[in-house]
Amino acid sequence: MAEHTIGAHEETRRDFLYVATGAVAAVGAACAVWPLIDQMNPSADVLAISSTEVDLGPVEVGQQITVKWRGKPLFVRHRTEADIEEARAVPLEDLKDPQTDAERVEKPEWLVMVGVCTHLGCVPLADQGDFNGWFCPCHGSHYDTSGRIRRGPAPENLTVPGYAFTDDTTIVVG
Repeated sequence: MAEHTIGAHEETRRDFLYVATGAVAAVGAACAVWPLIDQMNPSADVLAISSTEVDLGPVEVGQQITVKWRGKPLFVRHRTEADIEEARAVPLEDLKDPQTDAERVEKPEWLVMVGVCTHLGCVPLADQGDFNGWFCPCHGSHYDTSGRIRRGPAPENLTVPGYAFTDDTTIVVG
């Protein structure tokens, strides 16, 4: 009977040693791998430009400012009532990339979009083109007062980034 008890005790001790060795090896592997995984996170300078705060206070009605965001131009336009009405009046069936004006803005008077043509990445010119919006002179894309493609080779509307109003005169983009 004593031999049977000693054998059971040795099996329990051996199982414990296997589990303890495996746990130590797993912790050691995690400690070795963590720096490799952590180095894939964005650096501080990348995180710093991932969002930007824009003061809208000095922007007059009818005026547009351009802000650099993530290395690209960001168009912020304080639209007039005429711009808003013109954008709302466009039938969706006339659009290559159908989107209502309301889907593109948080507040109707403020239009915020990335100023890069969706055809080949050129920067469109403001207040030009056939639709009183933007015109890309490189290949002839015309955008309306809501930044929607109306004519030319561009396949999509100018991109509206994620943004939020923090108060009446400040937005945070990104």
